[in-house]
Parts: sequence; C-alpha cells; structure tokens
Amino acid sequence: MRNRAVVLGYRAGASAARLVPLWFSERLAALAGPVLARSMPARAAMVRRHQARVQRWIAAGAADPASPSESASDADGNLQVAAAAAFSSYARYWLESFRLPAVSEAVLDRGIDVPAYHHVEQALDRGNGAILALPHLGGWEWAGFWMATVNRLPITVVVEPLDPPDLFAWFAGFRERLGMRVVPLGSNAGRQVLSALGRNEIVCLLCDRDLTGDGVEVTFGDERTTLPAGPALLALRSGAALLPTAVYFAPRGRHLGTVRPPIHVERRGRLRDDVAAITQRLADELATLIAAAPHQWHLFGPNWPSDEAFDRAGDASSNASRSG
Repeated sequence: MRNRAVVLGYRAGASAARLVPLWFSERLAALAGPVLARSMPARAAMVRRHQARVQRWIAAGAADPASPSESASDADGNLQVAAAAAFSSYARYWLESFRLPAVSEAVLDRGIDVPAYHHVEQALDRGNGAILALPHLGGWEWAGFWMATVNRLPITVVVEPLDPPDLFAWFAGFRERLGMRVVPLGSNAGRQVLSALGRNEIVCLLCDRDLTGDGVEVTFGDERTTLPAGPALLALRSGAALLPTAVYFAPRGRHLGTVRPPIHVERRGRLRDDVAAITQRLADELATLIAAAPHQWHLFGPNWPSDEAFDRAGDASSNASRSG
C-alpha cells in the first residue's frame, strides 16, 4: 500500500504541475527551496558542505568564464542561502520536468539556446554516436526532450533503478513519452548503450556520482573519490565522441545548454590506465561545469570519502538529540 501511495503521489504531482503556468513554476520553486531546506536538515547540511566545496573550486579558478555565473547575491559565501537555492533549483527541475509533456515544440525550441551544439552535430557526422556526459545540474530533461522532439534525434538515457519498481516503471514510461529510450543501470546497460552508439545515436550519462561503488579513483575538484568508468570505457569501445555537457536554468523559464569540446580518447597502454586517464579528464570538466552554476547542482548525498564521516557524525548528533 505504501509503494502504491508513493507512485500515486508522483502521478498526482505531475498532473498538478501541468496546471501551473511556466512563469509561475519558477517563482513557486524559489519559494519552496527554503522550506525544503528547513524540512530536511540532514540533507541541507550535506548541500552546504558541497556548496562550500564548490566555492573552493571557484576560488581556485575552476569556473569557465564562457559559462553562466551565479548572481553576486547568490555567490556571497552564505551557505544557508546556497543550500536554499540548490533546493529551489531541484524543485524547479521537478516542476518543469512534470510539465514537459504539455509543452509545445515551439515553446520547447524557444526555451533553450545551445551555442556549441555543433560538437554534437560533428560527432554524429562521424557516425559513431555521441556520449553526453552530464552532472546532476539544472534542467537536463528539457534538453533531452528538445533533442528528441525538435531535432528528431533518438536518445538513450541510463538511469538508476528506483524502489519501488512501480515507481521506476512510471518514470521510465514518463521519459519514453518524451522520446527518450530508458536503460536501467545494471549489468546489461553497457551492451544496450553500445548498440545505441553503433546506430549513431545520442547517449546521455549522468556521471558525477559513482552509484555502483566500483568506479575509477580520480581527483574530483579538491578531493580524491571515484566516478563511474562507463563513459570512458564506452567511448573507447565505440569510438563515440565523449562530450562534457550541462544544461543550466536561465531566468524566465529559459535554458542554456553548454557542450564542451570532446575529451581526447585513445588507447595508449593498459585499458585500466587509459580508462583512469580519460575519467580524470572528465572529472576536471565536470568540476568546471558545476562551478559555473553551483546552486543548480542537485547533489544531496555524500560523494567523497570525507562526506561519509560527516554524514555519520550528523546521524550520531541527531540520534543524541532525540535521546536527550
């Protein structure tokens, strides 16, 4: 019964979101951010930790000046404000995603600019497909729907399985109605992705988190952690272009798609070493993309080894407060 209630809740939320005008959904998300941050203190604490981390990246010069930057009021070092802004961005992501089936092609096309889209076109011209490697940032669903609907391009997305399974099935069906082919992350995902690339299609991989725990060790920003080996391994095996990509929210319901030049991919020695080198290049690109708009980064859980200790300390403190 609980699982069914969860699925029905998402369906109801999706239906309600489609009744909200596009201009108002952005304002509603901005109002929801501080409320969500206060209602989820443990997650908000982790978000503040990540925002402080990215501020160090920015201070070290990680941001790309050609990408959008946060406003001065958002980048003033106030981590409470930063956390609320991240929750607002995530709320906008959901409100906007749920509205997409009701968005016309004309509105979809007017709502996004992708100045460097030629990198995608050049990759497809070579005939080996394109791998768009993205962080959990901004409004990537809008861009996927735009490419599938307006540009008529077949797109495969690899997504994390969800519990309950009925919820995953609903999300998969939702994305497939937007024109995307959904592949659940698992042992069979690589084969399906290689098949899509062999058909010269686009594959989208969210790759700023190692969800399976068997990734490649890299320096991501300012600390060692692991990131998934899949993007590098698939690029090596298929010959597809590996394109670091982000889709940023812009004011008034608009979006900016940033496609970076393809990462250099080649075999030089042992496969394991080559995958590690390529994944490190990708980690550097992801840090640059995130630093350009840190409050649009939807990362609410631990992602570095030191985060795990911070998370456990927070749980212990919370338990002590409840027992006291």
